[in-house]
Amino acid sequence: MSSYFGTIPKDYILNLNMKIATIIGARPQFIKAAALSRKIYQCPSAEEIIIHTGQHFDEKMSAIFFDEMGIPKPDYNLNINGLGHGAMTGQMLEGIEKILIDESPDFVVVYGDTNSTLAGALAASKLHIPIAHIEAGLRSFNMKMPEEINRILTDRISQFLFCPSQTALTNLQKEGFDNFDNQTINVGDIMYDAAMYFGNKARKPEIDLPEKFILATVHRQENTDDDCYLRSIFQAFNLISTDIPIILPLHPRTKKALEKYQVQTTNEVLLIEPVGYLEMLYLIRNSELVMTDSGGLQKEAYFFEKPCVTMRFETEWTELVDNGYNILATPNLEKITDAVDKMLNTKLDFSKKLYGEGNIAELILRTLISENLT
Repeated sequence: MSSYFGTIPKDYILNLNMKIATIIGARPQFIKAAALSRKIYQCPSAEEIIIHTGQHFDEKMSAIFFDEMGIPKPDYNLNINGLGHGAMTGQMLEGIEKILIDESPDFVVVYGDTNSTLAGALAASKLHIPIAHIEAGLRSFNMKMPEEINRILTDRISQFLFCPSQTALTNLQKEGFDNFDNQTINVGDIMYDAAMYFGNKARKPEIDLPEKFILATVHRQENTDDDCYLRSIFQAFNLISTDIPIILPLHPRTKKALEKYQVQTTNEVLLIEPVGYLEMLYLIRNSELVMTDSGGLQKEAYFFEKPCVTMRFETEWTELVDNGYNILATPNLEKITDAVDKMLNTKLDFSKKLYGEGNIAELILRTLISENLT
């Protein structure tokens, strides 16, 4: 029996008969789910039902992650995408509820802050199925972000709040969660599990890469839908790339925005098709620096000891900024270029363990097993 089941007797585990419904819909959730699904698979008599909402439907943004990370194919795919927030969340809620009624799981696991997360949590809550929210307690303190609303509401109706950091746990304590009927636990960041496991399987993209390069991504709606912000970001890319080339896997939303606003890039800003997780890990590991507006990529840069510049007004991962691994640069040409110059000329000490020890999936599954035995 695997050691991560701790002191739980083997006979209990063999007679566990625990069913977990996992709700996923977006790239970061596929990565996180891969780590926990692998541990569930190793657990005798534990069953996982995977429900894919279809929120990310592009082949490069969805199916490729299941293939290369060995995630079991979803048992259900709702194919809900391309809608406004209300319509998307409502249709997901309706579809997930029907499945949960049919499957009757012991727990529903949701990840992060997407519409899929909120819909899954709402469906489970109304059916009185215990909810495990992985990546609980994150706060940007910007209520204009749909993600902030999703994560706050999901936290409030979840019974198990698995926090990725002490900062996230402190956020929940300040909001009074110690007085609610739930468990709040700082287990660490499950993406660290995935990064360490798949890091040795990283694969070079089928493109010619310069000897040195910066890896960049842009996809957040507040950047892509704002003409001024988008232009400032790409003006910064054009200027920075005169010294060091930039590799930019192009998100479908960003591609449409560049065409809409007629934003031009230089030849040194290499726009490539979206890449899979293993190829992205290769790009991170071989880059000089990461520039992004993604939440997950900020952490992945830290996991692989790369400095990061985040092109946003705020970040949920404040401990990265506080410890000097990340600089927040608002979408402004001067601020972005200054931040990149500083990070490229700063030697960082990555010895601190901000997000656990890489056994986060084990800790989460052990908690659910223990609860199911009581």
